[in-house]
Amino acid sequence: MTVNFESLQELLQSEDFGDRLRALNEGRGLDLAERFELVCMAVSDPKARIRYDATSQLASVGKHDPSAAFALLSDRLLHDSETDVRAAAADSIGALKLTEAFDLLVEVYRSTNEWLLQFSIIVALGELGDRRGFEILAEALNHETELVKIAALGALGDLGDPRGLGLILPLVNNPDWEIRYRLAQALHQIGGPEARAALIQLSHDPVDRVAETARTLLAEAGD
Repeated sequence: MTVNFESLQELLQSEDFGDRLRALNEGRGLDLAERFELVCMAVSDPKARIRYDATSQLASVGKHDPSAAFALLSDRLLHDSETDVRAAAADSIGALKLTEAFDLLVEVYRSTNEWLLQFSIIVALGELGDRRGFEILAEALNHETELVKIAALGALGDLGDPRGLGLILPLVNNPDWEIRYRLAQALHQIGGPEARAALIQLSHDPVDRVAETARTLLAEAGD
């Protein structure tokens, strides 16, 4: 079968899961408009694996029609039966910077106990850059799951809100080097004299990766 939009569209309607998955994968070679249309068909596939792949692809192809992408991603975020598909929806919302999804992201964060979904939502809130997200990011900094804490630290850096410094500066002595590593990046993003002083301290961190990152960031800032 010739690989073109029409043939892939037909394959995507096959009863065979493998055929549908192949159609979605081969669709990556189509132009943006056709790929977007194919992905839109696959977003509601009966198989979670295909819905996940299609939802993830919307992170890039959704730029073809942001309004339609927002509608599709909102539906997956709210109604999909699989947590990883819902998390992929949050990831794509963040990648596309769909600021109109802010309230929805917060609503879902508050209504779920699934840490994976909360992790993706926190990352997305940072990517949106909407300072209304500050309070929930501050709250997530004390999350019981370490990966969500790290995501919140990164998101506060992405947000660039100076209010975040008071929350993250104490982490300069955190025993977890991964937190200190992410802290260095967040300090650089927020900036200011206090952030610079903390970066200087981190440039002497006992973990080489942390120290090297802090030194590199100080050099980028001209310090």
